[in-house]
Amino acid sequence: MTGFGGGDLTTAAGRYVVEARTLNHRFLEVVVRLPRELAPIEDRVRGLVQGRILRGRVEIAIMRENYGKRARTVKVDIDLAKAFISALNDLKRAVELVGTPDLAMLAALPDLVKIEEQKEDLDAAWESIAVGVRQAIDRLVAMRETEGARLASDLELRVRRLGQRIEDVDRRAPEVVKEHAARLGRRIEELLGTAHVDEGRLAAEVAFFADRSDISEEITRFRSHLAQIRQHLDGTGAVGRTLEFLVQELGREANTIGSKANDLEISTAMIAVKGELESLREQIQNVE
Repeated sequence: MTGFGGGDLTTAAGRYVVEARTLNHRFLEVVVRLPRELAPIEDRVRGLVQGRILRGRVEIAIMRENYGKRARTVKVDIDLAKAFISALNDLKRAVELVGTPDLAMLAALPDLVKIEEQKEDLDAAWESIAVGVRQAIDRLVAMRETEGARLASDLELRVRRLGQRIEDVDRRAPEVVKEHAARLGRRIEELLGTAHVDEGRLAAEVAFFADRSDISEEITRFRSHLAQIRQHLDGTGAVGRTLEFLVQELGREANTIGSKANDLEISTAMIAVKGELESLREQIQNVE
């Protein structure tokens, strides 16, 4: 399920902006993007997400907005300075130059004088960072819940339509046997004319057809799966994968009903059911 949430946080290192977004995904995948100085807390940020979202691709990005005031220190590599002076004196003697190394010359040498910023204590800053990340996640979850409510209404409507379809099929099923018996009787009369018709044999043929085309068990299971879907839609927690399984089972029952019924009206109804199931399956991909 898609969603977006934003937050902000301030530490001694500066001000940061937090963005949290989700995309559809069968499982939970958390992607965290941080500035280099915050890289050590990536697992902590991921842990905040995993406690709130159970399914989908979640992207958390923390971006620096401005810099805070941090202490800077100047460090001089004394050993390197001594090595430079010694090397310059050796060069002076080797090529018979005049002059002596001075401070300006040494200051111009690379890597001799370094300005370093004091690194932020991430353990101390974590509380502020966590507040900003939670703020973004809270807003993300709120958006997902709003979208989820609309999605649940759509799913319930589709489930009701499937229920109406299967009730129509259930009412039609007994008529299929009756119509088959009538057609079979007319054909026999056409073939035999005034000859005697074996009523027992006719009844056996009708019973065999009725048994072969019996879809009562499939209809019962279809209703049961619909009832389970309704229960999960009314419940809480992550139900997306369970709903996917139930829709898959509904598809199997629809295929069996369509193949066993041996009736154009029921077959047409099952084609409509399969189309509804495909739409239902696509929507469930958005459910956590």
